Amino acid sequence: MATAYYLELVIRMTDVKCDQDHPEIILLNIPTIPDRTAFILGKSHESPLEPMIQLGLQMKGLGVTVLATPCVTAHYFHEALQEGIGLPVIHVIKATAELLKKAGIRRVGLMATDGTVQSGIFQQQIEALGMELILPDAQGQRGVMALIYDQVKAGLQPDMSLFATIRDRLRQQGAEVVVLGCTELSLLKKEQPLGDGILDVLDVLAKESVLACGKPVKPEFDQLFIPFLGKE
Repeated sequence: MATAYYLELVIRMTDVKCDQDHPEIILLNIPTIPDRTAFILGKSHESPLEPMIQLGLQMKGLGVTVLATPCVTAHYFHEALQEGIGLPVIHVIKATAELLKKAGIRRVGLMATDGTVQSGIFQQQIEALGMELILPDAQGQRGVMALIYDQVKAGLQPDMSLFATIRDRLRQQGAEVVVLGCTELSLLKKEQPLGDGILDVLDVLAKESVLACGKPVKPEFDQLFIPFLGKE
C-alpha cells in the first residue's frame, strides 16, 4: 500500500498539462524481499541487500536512470545499493533533513521502525545539520512498531488514538515537527488529515522523484508541512 500511495503522490505532484508530460515510471512490487528491520536488529540472517541489488539491476536494464525505494529502513543499505547497481538512489532521509533545516526547525520528533531508529541513519542526517532528534520512549516505540507491523502491514485499521498519544508525547518533549519516518505510517495521512507539525517522508520521496526526473512540481507542494505552534 505504501508503494501504491507513493505512485499516487508522484502523479499528483507533477505539474502537467497532459498524460505525456508525466515522468516514465517502472515499478517493481516484490513483497518477498526479506524484512529490513529484522536483519538490521540481528533477528534474521536473511539479508535484503542482494535481492534489492538484483531488482535495481533489472530496472537498470529496462532503462531506468534514477531509483527510489518507498521504504525508509532500506536506506540503511543506501551506499551499498548505489555501488552495487550503478545508479543514483534518492536518499529520502538526507532530503528530509535538508528540508527541515531549510525551514528553520531545531527539534525533530521521529516515528520509525526499530531498525531505522537503532541503525542511527536518521540521527546522523538530522544531527549533522545541527538539529536535535527526539525519539519516543520505550513504551512509545513499542506503540510505533504496533502501528506499523501489527496494524498497517497486517491490513488492519490503525489505532489513531495510539498514534496521537505518541505524537503528543514527542511534542511535549519539544518536537516542532513529527516525522512519519516509515512509509506504513504515511498511510495514516492518506486516510485522514493529521494536522500541522507532521512531515511525511513519502511526500518528500515523491517530490524528490519528480524533480530527479526533470519535471516541475505543482506550486501547492512547495511546502510539505506547517510547523506545530503549540495548539491544534
